Amino acid sequence: MSDGVFAALAHPTRRSVLMLLQSSGPMAVGDIAAALGVVGPTLSGHLKVLRGADLVGTQRQGTTIRYVTKLSVLEAAIAELMENMRVGGDVDSSRGGEGTRADN
Repeated sequence: MSDGVFAALAHPTRRSVLMLLQSSGPMAVGDIAAALGVVGPTLSGHLKVLRGADLVGTQRQGTTIRYVTKLSVLEAAIAELMENMRVGGDVDSSRGGEGTRADN
């Protein structure tokens, strides 16, 4: 599940879209494009990736489709990453109590 999320987050424009939607609420494609200075076809490609990773959803308001963030998917991916890296867990006692980072 999280591979698609992290792949989607790899591009700065997609991260900007998520931050904009989170701060501004539901937005139409034209409003997102204008706010970020991105042309429509480019933005459509980024939104397709974000939808594929389930990071954004849509809401229909009349004839307008607005995009919204789905932070629960992002939170789950981050939690999975943290669990896999054992972040926030017990310190590995076999390493002298210095944690689990390789550069300690």
